[in-house]
Amino acid sequence: MPVTLFCPAKLNLYLAVTGRRADGFHDLVSVVAPLAFGDELEAERRAGGGAEARFTLACDAPGVPLDGTNLVLKAAQAFAAATGWDGAVHFRLQKRIPTGAGLGGGSSNAVAALRALDRLAGTALSAERLEALAAGLGSDCALFLRSGPVVMRGRGERVEDLPASAAARLRGRRVIVFKPSFGIATPWAYGRMVTRGADYVARDEAEAALARWRADATAPVAALLANNMQPAAFEKYVALPLLLARLRREFGVAALMSGSGSACFAVIDDPAPEPAIVACIRECWGEQAIVAATALA
Repeated sequence: MPVTLFCPAKLNLYLAVTGRRADGFHDLVSVVAPLAFGDELEAERRAGGGAEARFTLACDAPGVPLDGTNLVLKAAQAFAAATGWDGAVHFRLQKRIPTGAGLGGGSSNAVAALRALDRLAGTALSAERLEALAAGLGSDCALFLRSGPVVMRGRGERVEDLPASAAARLRGRRVIVFKPSFGIATPWAYGRMVTRGADYVARDEAEAALARWRADATAPVAALLANNMQPAAFEKYVALPLLLARLRREFGVAALMSGSGSACFAVIDDPAPEPAIVACIRECWGEQAIVAATALA
């Protein structure tokens, strides 16, 4: 029987990029929460092997690469190399998470592929082995092995669960996620931070700000929100800050860009104005904008 898994999108509720590393990556401190919104990946064993590609992929969204550049197929190859499993699998991806958005869609798909293969192969890999495989695929892959809000450090490969009391303040919170018709390439965003040079946050300062929010049981979600990748993105893509400012002004919501963008989100305390907020987003960004009213998982 095929294995079907949900691939959640993620939001960076708190993102402090603290500096560039010697290996070219960046160090960061980030609070990340999965969403109830995402893709769906089905994996089915099939006959194959030899000269025929062992792992194949179909997707319902145009423009998604179906070759070895896709993280689903990269994950499959990594799994086979690590375990020695010689089976063949066809993947079917229902794509809802937009690309170039900072929502982690490709990484979430990759981790779902690892989990699906682990079930199909009967290998029952330990959490540690799965996490090592995930970290090798991408900086933000490992977080999708957790089931709730996490803190990421290093280049994103060091992941720990947010303490239960702090996580409870996030789980179930309503959010509206919205992405304009354009995306932002992550390498460009980090490269622009390097060029600007003044956007980094000191590690001690980043950790202290997070510690203060965690320690204050009365601190709202809005008090956590921060993203020092915004200035570089906002300098070029002015549609982002203009809309976020309007949402704050007209609806009193906390709003932020997620990750390297271009997707943004608003935290909703009262669901009543959700239709008006969605209408405002579409008025500003047009019908091409992707808008999803959902919740933190």
